[in-house]
Amino acid sequence: MIGFALCLGLTTTLLANPRAHAYSPKSEDSSQDRKYDVLFHEAMLQLQKGYLDAAFDLLQRCRELNPDASETCFYLAQIHKELKNDKEALILFKQAHELEPLNTTYLERLASSYLDNDQITEATAIVERLYDIDKSRLELLETLYQLYNHEKDYAKAIEVLDRMDVAEGPTERTALTKCRLYIELNDATNAVNEARKLTEHYPNDLRYRTLYANTLLVTNHEEEARKVLDQILKDEPRNLSAQQVMRNYYIRQGDEQAADSVNHAILLNPEASVEDKVNQMRQLIIETAQENGDSTVVLELFDELLSQPDPNADLAEMKAAYMQLLGMPRDSVTKAFEYVLQLAPDQASARLRLVQQAWEDEDDERIISLCQQARQYNPEEMAFYYYQGMAYYRQDDTDHALEAFQNGISVINDESIPDIVSDFYAVMGDLLHMKGREAEAFAAYDSCLVWKDDNIGCLNNYAYYLSLQDKRLDEAEQMSYRTVKAEPQNATYLDTYAWILFMQQRYAEARIYIDQALQNDSVPGSVVLEHAGDIYALCGDMGKAMEQWEKAFADDPQNKLLRRKIKHKKYLRK
Repeated sequence: MIGFALCLGLTTTLLANPRAHAYSPKSEDSSQDRKYDVLFHEAMLQLQKGYLDAAFDLLQRCRELNPDASETCFYLAQIHKELKNDKEALILFKQAHELEPLNTTYLERLASSYLDNDQITEATAIVERLYDIDKSRLELLETLYQLYNHEKDYAKAIEVLDRMDVAEGPTERTALTKCRLYIELNDATNAVNEARKLTEHYPNDLRYRTLYANTLLVTNHEEEARKVLDQILKDEPRNLSAQQVMRNYYIRQGDEQAADSVNHAILLNPEASVEDKVNQMRQLIIETAQENGDSTVVLELFDELLSQPDPNADLAEMKAAYMQLLGMPRDSVTKAFEYVLQLAPDQASARLRLVQQAWEDEDDERIISLCQQARQYNPEEMAFYYYQGMAYYRQDDTDHALEAFQNGISVINDESIPDIVSDFYAVMGDLLHMKGREAEAFAAYDSCLVWKDDNIGCLNNYAYYLSLQDKRLDEAEQMSYRTVKAEPQNATYLDTYAWILFMQQRYAEARIYIDQALQNDSVPGSVVLEHAGDIYALCGDMGKAMEQWEKAFADDPQNKLLRRKIKHKKYLRK
C-alpha cells in the first residue's frame, strides 16, 4: 500500500461532506423518498456514534430504495475503507464517482482508494484531473511529483517540478531535485545546467558550488570539477563537503595516495561531526573490503582518531567491531570493547558484545557482573536481564535467576520485541514450576503465548506440566501436537505428546509416538524410558514394558515407584 493519501489533503472522518450540493430526492412527496431520507439520516447518526455495523445495514437499505443515490455508495465505501476492505471500498468509490462525475470529493476519495490498492497509474490520472479542475491546489503537484518519482518516471516528475516553478517561482528544492533526476536520466547537460543555475543565483553559497562540482564530476566533466573544487578549498580550506567530493575526484583518477591524504584530512577536520567521521570510516571499510585492501591502514586511522582529545565512544566501538570482523585475537577484541565502556559506560551495544563473548566462554560470573553494571546504566535494556537470569540459571541459583527475569519483565513496553518478551515469560514459567508455584508458572506460560503463540519450547513444557497435574488434558494435547508438527523428530516433544495421549487413555496412539521418541533419542533418559514402559504395559506388552522399566531403573535407582512396578510386573500410578 502506497502512503500518499495525506498529500491529497483528505480528511479521514467518515462524516466528511461528500458533495458540493445536498442530495434532493426526485420526488419529495413520495413515501419511498421520505423513507430513504429517514433511513439515511439515521445512518449518519449511527456513523457519528461510531456504530459501523448499524450504519452499514441502514445504508444497504437506502441503496435498495434508491440505487442511484451517490452518497449511499460513498458512505458504504467509507465504512469498507475503515474496516480495511480496500477492494470493496474501491468498487463503491468508483460507483459514487460514476453517479456524480463532477464531485471533487468523490474524485479525491477514489484517488486515495486506488493508492490503497496499489493502483498507482489510475491514482495518478485522477490527481491530474483534480489539478486540471483547480490549479490553485498546489499540494496536488507535490502528490503528482511523489507518484511519478515512486514509479521512477523521472521525465514526468521533472515536468511536474517545472509546473511548480511556474506556479510558485523557481526554488532551491526544485532545482536540486531536478538536478538529481537529470542524473538519473543520464542527461548530463541538463543536470549541469540546473546545478550551474543554483551557483549563479546563490554565488556566495559554497553548498551549491560544491553541488555543481559534484555534478560535473559524476557527469564526467572531471577537469572542470577540479577547477571548481580548487577554488572552493582556496576560499574555505576546511569545507568538508568539498573535501569529500575531492576525494571522489582522486579515486576516479586512480590516485590512491592523494585520495588517502584527503581522507585523512576529512577525518581530522575539526568541523567534521562524529557522524561524518563514522560515515567516512564506514565507507573506507567497505572500499577496503571490496578492493582487498590493507586493513592495517584502517586500524591505524582508527588509532589516530582515538588519540585525539576527547575520543568518541562510537568510533571506538566501530574499531572494536571491525577487529572482531577481521577475526583478530579474542583478548585484543575484548580490550577494545572494554575501552569503549571506559569512554561511555552507558554504551549498551558494546557491553552486550562483551556479554555475548562471556556467554560463548560460559563465564557466568563475568556475565552476571557485566549485566549488573548494565542494569545501572541501561535499566531499560531487556537483553541484560535475560543473560543475567540465564547465567544464574546455569549456576542453579533459581532465586536470583527468577529475580532477574521478573525485573526484565518490568521494563516491557509497546516497542519490546515480542520474541524476547515471550522467551522471558517462558523461562519464568520454568523457574516458577521448579519452585512448585504451579499457578504462577501457568500464568507465565499464558503470557508467553500471548506475545508469541508458537513458542515451541513453552508449548511443550506447558503441555507436559499440565499432564503431570492431570489438568486441561485436551488443551495440553493440542499444544503438544503443535510442537510435534513443528519438529517431528524431536524426541522430547514426541515423548511429551505420547505421555499426554497416555494420560487421555489413548494407549495405541501413545505407543506410536513413544516408539518414535525412542528412535530419535540416541540416549533416552530415565523419564522417557519409564514413560515407554508404562505405555507398553497398558498396551498389553509386558515384556517390552519390563525391558524399558529396568533400563530406567538402572539410570535412576532411587525411583521407588519404578522399583515397585518392576517387582509387581504391572503399571502402578502411585
